[in-house]
Amino acid sequence: MVDIKDMEFRPLTADTMLLPFRCVDDDLNSFLFEDAKNYLNDMMAVTYLFIDKEHQQTAAYFSLLNDKVAYDPQSKGIWNRINRRIHNNKRRRSYPSVKIGRLAVGEDYAQLGLGSKIIDFIKRIYATGNRAGCRFITVDAYANATKFYQKNGFEFFTMTDALDSTRLMYFDIKPFKDAQELLK
Repeated sequence: MVDIKDMEFRPLTADTMLLPFRCVDDDLNSFLFEDAKNYLNDMMAVTYLFIDKEHQQTAAYFSLLNDKVAYDPQSKGIWNRINRRIHNNKRRRSYPSVKIGRLAVGEDYAQLGLGSKIIDFIKRIYATGNRAGCRFITVDAYANATKFYQKNGFEFFTMTDALDSTRLMYFDIKPFKDAQELLK
């Protein structure tokens, strides 16, 4: 197992010198080297890096952006399940969330549990340091990554995208936060 505590965590800045990184998905590789700084400059997403200082390479990265979980009339059952988690007087047609825009683990670190540790890291950021209202974490998961997200507690938001190349998924931060507080 890889421990992210042994890595340097750093937000990408305009001046960041990118270290080598390669994962199995060319789209994720090109995002880091060609798009991540543009997204940052345009204030569309912020990318965070996990650096393996010993091997002088990026082990993994993820990007976050603002999002919302919104009512979908085609998925009333799922929406009702989400709404039941919210106090009656706080129920809305949409709820604030943060979206994992990209999450990539380098080939040298694949299958070592690093992706799940990053998901837990993101959960803890919003469960303990929520600076603006943020109830959910969302992701448009590649179809081949949905099992990974399910294993990490994410649920499908709709079934209308079941045959699409990506699936909208969500994670409710509040029960996670409540569980963390019980462990204190």
